[in-house]
Amino acid sequence: MFGINGAEFVVLLIVAVVVIGPERLPRYAEQLGSFVRSARGYLKDAKARVDAEIGDEIGDVDWSKLDPRQYDPRRIVREALLDDEPEFASPPPPVRPPAPTPLRGPAPFDDEAT
Repeated sequence: MFGINGAEFVVLLIVAVVVIGPERLPRYAEQLGSFVRSARGYLKDAKARVDAEIGDEIGDVDWSKLDPRQYDPRRIVREALLDDEPEFASPPPPVRPPAPTPLRGPAPFDDEAT
């Protein structure tokens, strides 16, 4: 949780009790609890809306095939090297580009160019 371990959390609680004071602490704890309940409600509603919009198609996806931990570069290279090489037809003869035509006259000038 935010990179805070147990000891740091206890220190933060003690500092909060000292700063807030014992008379205001129950009111702030109640506000925090209501905030957490409302946040859970928002998340629950959002999840229900996403599930309703996606529908049953998401159930057909095999998530194990999309796991990035299954991709072993050594296995992929080994399989690529052991595959039979495809047989290609003889290469086509090289195509020579046409010779450039020499320009005649001065180069065109565009006075609106920047």
